[in-house]
Amino acid sequence: MPTFTTTTIMSSQSNNLNIHRLKINPNTQSNIVTINVGGQIFQTTDQTLTLAGPKSLFSQLSEISPLGPHFIDRDPDLFSILLSLLRTGNLPSKAKSYDLQDLIEESKFYRIESLLVDSLSNPSQFDPFNLQKTLILPLNSRDTASAITATPHGALHVSHGSKITSFDWSLQNKSTTLTQFSAIDSMLAISPILVAVGATDFSGLQILDLEKKGLVLETLNWENVTKSGSTVQAIGSSNDFLFTSFESSRRNSNSILVYDLKTLSPVTEIAHYEIFGADLDSAIPATKLKWVESYNVLMASGSHSGPSGVLGNVKFWDIRSGCVVWEFKEKVDCFSDITVSDNLSSIFKVGVNSGEVFYADLRKLASEGNDSWVCLGDERKMGNVRKEGVGCKIEAHGNQVFCSKGGDIELWSEVVMDSSKKRDEGLPERVFRKNLMGRVKDMVGSRVTNLAFGGNKMFVTWKDQQSVEVWQSSVRGF
Repeated sequence: MPTFTTTTIMSSQSNNLNIHRLKINPNTQSNIVTINVGGQIFQTTDQTLTLAGPKSLFSQLSEISPLGPHFIDRDPDLFSILLSLLRTGNLPSKAKSYDLQDLIEESKFYRIESLLVDSLSNPSQFDPFNLQKTLILPLNSRDTASAITATPHGALHVSHGSKITSFDWSLQNKSTTLTQFSAIDSMLAISPILVAVGATDFSGLQILDLEKKGLVLETLNWENVTKSGSTVQAIGSSNDFLFTSFESSRRNSNSILVYDLKTLSPVTEIAHYEIFGADLDSAIPATKLKWVESYNVLMASGSHSGPSGVLGNVKFWDIRSGCVVWEFKEKVDCFSDITVSDNLSSIFKVGVNSGEVFYADLRKLASEGNDSWVCLGDERKMGNVRKEGVGCKIEAHGNQVFCSKGGDIELWSEVVMDSSKKRDEGLPERVFRKNLMGRVKDMVGSRVTNLAFGGNKMFVTWKDQQSVEVWQSSVRGF
């Protein structure tokens, strides 16, 4: 007959665990761990407990002894849900009967919130063909959203007026921070609590700690020749670097600075232009920055509206050498918005005149240049004077491209074709198909102003709406 010892774990609001270690019979060996939670007995294995990670309470139970029963003064029903999560990596279907906030608080007590996040808001769960409108997040402000940014697991930051409202990954909790800006034009999430923010009328890029009420940890500036202030036109990042497009306050020079993402120390400067006379190309600062991981280049794009229409340029920079790898100028049906998809190895744009979506294969840019664009709609609209593409947004996520046109959102996907059908360049023929995600009924007449992605969610903001719309892929358990 084995000899059992008892370990008591009391809950406390500070989450400090009071674990009583009692003497264990050394002659007893077992892989079964018995746990008494709120008077209900559970049994599991040492291997299951160690899946929770070394810092979890479950791991502590395993280290104390594989024997039991260990008493934990917590809710047994919630414990049952989390034990199932530990065993399978997924929440059981009965989890739908419980309040998500209760599960979150319980997971924090057991120090396994990261497992709950992976189960409910994992980027791998994003299914573009299974997105459904699930939530409207109010901003509690008269200002509409000017910029939004999301973390990989779905925490969301929204700038509106001089404030930033943040939602945690579960979208259950929110906080609002007042900044020094009158309005924020660019914002990028560096972590769930850190954001980089800038504006076209305020000098410097600020790194804010939103957990500490918007504490300014660092202000990054570009020292231009005229010694004037430097306003932020765009922000981007890679796994290692932070990219910022600056323009001098006098608007006679612009540059892109590269910083180390961890230390925020400057690494290099690229795309430095001083403007002389009527050189329009140099006068266009980069207003969108996108890192292309597989090619190790930074896409920098900008456009300018003048008497002859909208002109723009797109440049791909090798940040190591500071040289342009590819470049093409936009004169006919310049982009209203542009993005790049590493997964699809292509650039996508919305033509400002036509409002149609175009793509250019990155593998052919070196040989075709400006002739790389392929229209996925009606080419005849390229000379349209109505400028149907004004205000359209386009973003790539995963293997799909999302494009807003007015109040509609189009989803573009590549159709896999027979690889034996090749063009003259030796590359397979490419075909993209459009799916219409639909219009929000009570927002007819409005248009999409921002698109962002995080976890299994897509976030959408609308003109004149003080809220954020959430489209979410369904996950097991909720």
